[in-house]
Amino acid sequence: MEQMTLGDVSITRVWEYFGSVDMTPDTFFPESSKEVWETGAEWLAPHFLDSGTNTVKSAIQTWLLRSEGRTILVDTGVGNHKDRPYAPVWNRLETDFLANLARAGVRPEDVDVVINTHLHIDHVGWNTHLDGRQWVPTFPNATYLMPKADFDFWNPENGHEPLLGRGNQNVFEDSVAPVHRAGRTLLWEHSHRIDANLRLDAAPGHTPGSSVLTLTSGTDRAVFVGDLLHSPVQILEPDANSCFCEDPVEARATRRKVLGWAADNNALVVPAHLGGHGAAEVVREGSAFSIKGWAPFAPSTAQG
Repeated sequence: MEQMTLGDVSITRVWEYFGSVDMTPDTFFPESSKEVWETGAEWLAPHFLDSGTNTVKSAIQTWLLRSEGRTILVDTGVGNHKDRPYAPVWNRLETDFLANLARAGVRPEDVDVVINTHLHIDHVGWNTHLDGRQWVPTFPNATYLMPKADFDFWNPENGHEPLLGRGNQNVFEDSVAPVHRAGRTLLWEHSHRIDANLRLDAAPGHTPGSSVLTLTSGTDRAVFVGDLLHSPVQILEPDANSCFCEDPVEARATRRKVLGWAADNNALVVPAHLGGHGAAEVVREGSAFSIKGWAPFAPSTAQG
């Protein structure tokens, strides 16, 4: 486990998966420049780029927060036993995620709040687990905070045709709807205050309901940006969307806005999928941004 403390909030990184996602940089980030990957290959490898295969590397992880006496999970990864026929990397996984969570000192029944920054395949998977033949909430005592805009967008009953297409097939049915039927969801809009330290805000573009979680405690600041960034390359080239952004224009504007706030407020930027240090300090550099430093995580002493 890796852990750090910001103000009165502790943050622990809980891993599910790390490795190649079988996509080259020009496929994953078609708007990024070839030069940034070539000139940055030395520092992008091995955490963000497999230079041997020229494929992007990604972490699937959950950020475990302890704030005001509550246990909070930010995003829940891919999950086990999920049928993902159009996303072979994530199809019917068997990972040790719950054991990793236990090593951080958390049982499923201990979780008070689950935050899904958006409702993509790799952010909601552990919302549920298979109990016999039924998908049931993994965290039975938690309130699941889901953006209403994404809940409506991904609900198959509403007939939307997302950019991700069949890549998100089965996700609503096995990882979102069961939680809602169990009465565990809070569908929020615009902004939602969790406690004195934590606030959710809409940050649309990647998906209609994409959100960011801002941590403000004492003099410390951080922003958990979900898939606003998949790679540190998008800090250097903030107009470079991933191929999964539903509204490219809005995604660029949102990314610039959030990175600008982070730079101006000395806030740590914590994306969902960065390997390595997992989070970055950013500064303005002309019309773009650069990386000032990386997150000061330290080994956790928590025991399962």
